[in-house]
Amino acid sequence: MERLIGALNGHDLDGVEACFGPDFVGEWPAHPARDVHGPQQVRRNWEMIFKMSPDITVEMTNAVEVGNEVWGEWHYTKAAGQDLRGVIIITVRDGLIRRSRFYMEPVDAADAAVPGGPRLARD
Repeated sequence: MERLIGALNGHDLDGVEACFGPDFVGEWPAHPARDVHGPQQVRRNWEMIFKMSPDITVEMTNAVEVGNEVWGEWHYTKAAGQDLRGVIIITVRDGLIRRSRFYMEPVDAADAAVPGGPRLARD
């Protein structure tokens, strides 16, 4: 994970691609059209992200490792003008990322109400 985060924050496309196995599958369970197959598609996606978001930074704020899986809380800052937070479950085998499941969402503004829900009281 450290190698991937370093490559992402360094906008190093070769380094990003080198973190993924040839059989990599990235899944977005809530958005299946976003699924990714193979390290070349990962590279193309991040190339586009780096162009659209030249100031993007990525960090994993918390993580739990169980066997070959890492369950991490991630924070993307300045991703196309917004911050994203969520969980990514990553499977690593032989030092390469083989699978990921993304549960990322944009961060609401501090004063935004929950869509369709009650506005929460603050002290």
